Amino acid sequence: MTAENDRPVLLDLFCGAGGATKGYQRAGFYVVGVDIKPQPNYCGDEFFQDDAIEYLRHLAWLVKRYPGEKGRFVAIHASPPCQAYAVLATDRKRDDHPEMLEPVRDLLRQIDLPWVIENVPTAPMPDSFVLCGSTFDLPIIRHRRFEVSPPMGLHPSLCPQERYGRGVDHGPGFYPYARKSWEAAWREHVVPVVWPWMTLEEAGQAIPPAYTEYIGTYLLEHLRSGHSVHAPSSTTL
Repeated sequence: MTAENDRPVLLDLFCGAGGATKGYQRAGFYVVGVDIKPQPNYCGDEFFQDDAIEYLRHLAWLVKRYPGEKGRFVAIHASPPCQAYAVLATDRKRDDHPEMLEPVRDLLRQIDLPWVIENVPTAPMPDSFVLCGSTFDLPIIRHRRFEVSPPMGLHPSLCPQERYGRGVDHGPGFYPYARKSWEAAWREHVVPVVWPWMTLEEAGQAIPPAYTEYIGTYLLEHLRSGHSVHAPSSTTL
């Protein structure tokens, strides 16, 4: 298993300021982030400013040209832009944002490493599951869909949400994004707990690290065992 400082190396594409990255680090990975925009607050081990999908295409080309040579990465996470799948997006806005799930998934399958795709809960990802802040006792309502290869099987879900056009009431102590006075509530209750290294704007687009710490723990178990394993017990969340 390729490693930096005895940690296996995971590639985080479309990484932003590193919400997913931080979770994978907590699980035990050395994380290399790629994003098209500068990310001065990125929390990972290495960062490259580059077009993430072009970076992925180049990696797929290398694997095809040199079969069996996959570089130093042992797993890949990708969070392609989600505007095309947003519930509130108009047809015009959808046209302004190309659909990227299928190209990313196709490239990941060509590379043939364990991989994770993350997106909004309304994205067309039939072989996936949704996690929420309530799953991990976080003070946030943030639903995100994850497609994992190899599949995780059973996974915990404590979230009462069944439809995602509008957030349901999760009870006191949970704060949704972009509803009423969300900015003040997030500054006080959410960002210091979930993403203390980020600005409010960066946190508005980020994954809570608890989500990918949970998934990353599964990926490490899979890599170390050399075969499929059960997802971590919900009692370890």
